[in-house]
Amino acid sequence: MHHATTTIADENYIFKPETKRKIFILAAVGLLLFVFGVFQAMRSGDHEGSHEHASTEISKSLTASLASQDTHEVEKASAETHHGSPVWLKRIYTSLWQNSIFFLGIGIIGLFFVAVQYAAQVGWSASIKRIPLAMGSWIPLAGIIMLVVWIVGGGDIFHWLHKDLYDPTSQQYDKIIDGKGGFFYWPLAHGSFPIFFILRLVVFFGLWYLFFVWIKREMLAEDEDGAVTHWYSARKFSAIFLVIFAVSSSVAAWDWVMSIDTHWYSTLFGWYVFASWWVTGLSVITIFLIYIKEAGYLKMVNANHIHDLGKFIFAFSIFWTYIWFGQFLLIYYANIPEETVYFVSQMKNQPYKWIFYTNLILNFVLPFLLLMTRDAKRFNSTLKLVCVIVIIGHWFDFYNMITPGIMKNNGGVGFLEIGLSLIFVAVFIYVTLNSLSKARLIATHHPMMDESLHHNI
Repeated sequence: MHHATTTIADENYIFKPETKRKIFILAAVGLLLFVFGVFQAMRSGDHEGSHEHASTEISKSLTASLASQDTHEVEKASAETHHGSPVWLKRIYTSLWQNSIFFLGIGIIGLFFVAVQYAAQVGWSASIKRIPLAMGSWIPLAGIIMLVVWIVGGGDIFHWLHKDLYDPTSQQYDKIIDGKGGFFYWPLAHGSFPIFFILRLVVFFGLWYLFFVWIKREMLAEDEDGAVTHWYSARKFSAIFLVIFAVSSSVAAWDWVMSIDTHWYSTLFGWYVFASWWVTGLSVITIFLIYIKEAGYLKMVNANHIHDLGKFIFAFSIFWTYIWFGQFLLIYYANIPEETVYFVSQMKNQPYKWIFYTNLILNFVLPFLLLMTRDAKRFNSTLKLVCVIVIIGHWFDFYNMITPGIMKNNGGVGFLEIGLSLIFVAVFIYVTLNSLSKARLIATHHPMMDESLHHNI
């Protein structure tokens, strides 16, 4: 038995030139679509003046939803239209920010998945943990991308960065945003440099990457000397990371997504972003696992392991829907203007309206129906289909979380957004597979490997 396990554990993933070529082709297609989309957006006359009618419509819906507020607040909310960069450039910044947040989530969930397995002392997943670990390699790159996008386009993405909002003598002064200014600018003056905001961004990424390095180091060291102390160390780091992640992921959701609509707030938002990240990350892990197994690797992984991942996707698609409905129902029932405006802008304006309702079909109805039976969770073809649906569905979910607050009525889903997303997909796949090829595909001396080898459900 020990000899068989050792033979299987010696597997190494080979990142073949053919696979790299396909990834480069995907990136090239994405780049062509992106460039075409940019030229199309520039030539289509995407200027504020061409959207007067749409601006009128969104102003009406905003005014209706804010009817119980005083006139000054209504006028200020409805007048919060585009300024700064041209619309086509704002679309680029918006799509960059959306994809940065979306793919960061997939990378951080890779590390989160590994940490949960260690903290819970799980055995069944011992043979597949190298895949989510490799996904965590995206974390430092995501941090660099987000920081660069914020430096270049932060003024267009975050309304609260405009100094006039904090000047009581200015016509643009906003008492509510000024009241929240300490969350961004402390200890400096409101409207200066958001040092507290940037500090959180740097600290969060620093901590996530640090724990990724520590946990990975222990996992790989275990391959070399087989000491069980490495497993205990990885479990200790994982437990600490989970506590830090519980706080940092929620604050990150407030910082990087919820603060785009600075007036709006939801007490469930941290959970909501996590739920979307979590089920998307599980789908990506499953796709990588099936792809690598179909390529002839991971011989000890069987239908039972894949079934477990299918159950996770099924369960957490329902969990996401629960959080979605909980957030929506509370805001709908309370009917507080500052909260309802968030959903009014999504439900009554294009292109957000069709995405709003499509979200529920892609992220709940289809996964629920397609994965309901036991056999469906054991068929690679069904799981691959559902995983792709879930990933696309939650890309739209993040689109509707981010784009309406930045682009208002000028948002769109076209070649620009699709092309940029394909570039992110290609780079993410490359980073993950490249990382996967740098170490053994299965842990050689994992103390629970026998449990994984005999996993049967």
